[in-house]
Order: sequence, then C-alpha cells, then structure tokens
Amino acid sequence: MVDVSQIQEHAEVIGADGVHVGTVDHVEGDRIKLTKKDSGAQVKEGTTSHEGHHHFISLGLVAGVEDGKVRLSANADVAVTFEEEA
Repeated sequence: MVDVSQIQEHAEVIGADGVHVGTVDHVEGDRIKLTKKDSGAQVKEGTTSHEGHHHFISLGLVAGVEDGKVRLSANADVAVTFEEEA
C-alpha cells in the first residue's frame, strides 16, 4: 500500500493511462475524497449528474505518488466505476 502521507490536498489524481480523474480534497479513512468541483466531470463525457457531489477513490487503487500526482493502478475510465458518491 502507498504511504498515505504522500497524498497531499489539491494533488491531481490520474489513471494509469495518464488521464485526469479528479483532485484530492483529503484522505478520509481508506479512501481519497475528491473535490466537488473536480470530481468525475472530466471522464464522464460531459454528464452533469455527477457534478456537485464528492466522489471517493479507494486507496487500494493507488499505484503510487509521483511528482505530486496520485497515479491509480486502473485507467481513468475504469477507476471512475469504482468511485463512491456521497
């Protein structure tokens, strides 16, 4: 598992394919809470039903933290299917 202390607020979260998934709000338990304003809108192909909500990514999907970016082990389009809305 990744060192959670390396995951910083406002860090970009990217899929294994390098595609933007969201921006870290903070780590909450065993998952990353993404900011509301940048939470799933980019990879959901313009759908607005997911905007304005916090989304979460399991820390189990984090492959590592590189250059201040959180890189996931899954591609962005797959990673968003694992998001949990709150």
